[in-house]
Amino acid sequence: MTSAAGALSDTEAALRDAIEARAETMLVDLATHVAIPTGHNHTRGLDEYRELLLARLRAIGASVEMVEGQPKPAWLIGGDDPVIAPIAVCRSPAMQRGDVPAGGARVLIVCHLDTVFDPEGEFQTMTIATDGQTAVGPGVVDMKGGVLTTINALEALHEAGEDKPWTLMLTSDEETGSYCSDAAIRAEAKTHDLGLVAEPALAGGELVVQRMGSGQFRLEATGRSAHVGRNFTGGVSAVTALAEAIVGLSKIPEPERGRILSIGPLVGGQAVNAVPERAMAWGNARFPTPAIAGEILAALEAIERPADLERGVAGLHVDHCFARPAKPLTPETRSLALIARAAAESLGEDLPFATTGGVCDGNILQDAGLPTIDTLGVRGGGLHTTDEWIEIRSLVKRAQLMAVVLRRLAERGLSAPAAAEREGDPPLPEA
Repeated sequence: MTSAAGALSDTEAALRDAIEARAETMLVDLATHVAIPTGHNHTRGLDEYRELLLARLRAIGASVEMVEGQPKPAWLIGGDDPVIAPIAVCRSPAMQRGDVPAGGARVLIVCHLDTVFDPEGEFQTMTIATDGQTAVGPGVVDMKGGVLTTINALEALHEAGEDKPWTLMLTSDEETGSYCSDAAIRAEAKTHDLGLVAEPALAGGELVVQRMGSGQFRLEATGRSAHVGRNFTGGVSAVTALAEAIVGLSKIPEPERGRILSIGPLVGGQAVNAVPERAMAWGNARFPTPAIAGEILAALEAIERPADLERGVAGLHVDHCFARPAKPLTPETRSLALIARAAAESLGEDLPFATTGGVCDGNILQDAGLPTIDTLGVRGGGLHTTDEWIEIRSLVKRAQLMAVVLRRLAERGLSAPAAAEREGDPPLPEA
């Protein structure tokens, strides 16, 4: 499957072959990376994994800057964790010199090191299937496989003498919302032109071209405690107030419009024989546009009220942070996706497009002004479960794709060879 627009140059063919020769080493490396626990803000594992990768990046001439992360909002679950992982910002020699080909683009690549898995849990290592086609392991596809394909693509470019203007950011909190790394990502985006993220492809290998946005919120009710038997009427139940608010908010979702709101977990009260004076619930919202995000925020803020305990009214307060705006399909993002499709076709691969309700750092990059495609990582499935698996062959295939896409973008930006659109591709939203 080779399109005329995306035919491989001699240099790209050499890149393809050089990465093919790395297949066995990549699989061994993946097992090593997967065995390093990096879930639940596990500092020791994150530091070990990060340093392993930084050694390889320094070896190809990349500069490394460690940027301090920002604290999460304290009201988030886990917001009181005092450990804030740094962000590694690695710049190619060309990026260090400011050497950008005429008409080319400075490309910002973002990868996350963290997983969702308990560093003390039983799911710790990678197991290869008996047929050798797939492997199962914690973070094997989301996104240690994608990190590995990115590193190998950059190394292959370097070995081919292809010094391109790229920056690779390694973050450690994508799975928990990117609150610590958000500011660093946005700051780095200001000095780049295009964004790439190595999140895993969708189940059929699709490239995501449009994502919903995501926001977190917390409802907090405050009442007055009292002994249930001796002074029930003197109490004001925070749990009852919270429950009433949740029932009201349950009328907000309109999935057909992309307006989604879910609540849980819940906390309320300390003893069954005491009227609870405090109750809290955390929730998540999804939205396809800023307008619908605004509708959800308005509904959340509308339930706020001060406590009037003398009249038996508990107070309601809402905290919210809608840090990952929706990532719509724009003309620039579509052009970028069609360039990636042309590169895939020139490598003999198909690259269908799709949309998803999931979010990632690509949402932040595009909101910061960079046209971005964010599922250039490996193929697999079972994300965030103990069945998480990778299609082993996609290690080579996606490393080749990353190398060719990056080279073309660095050389020609959005004017690089593009594939044709297809019937069934997501349409641009109406203006």
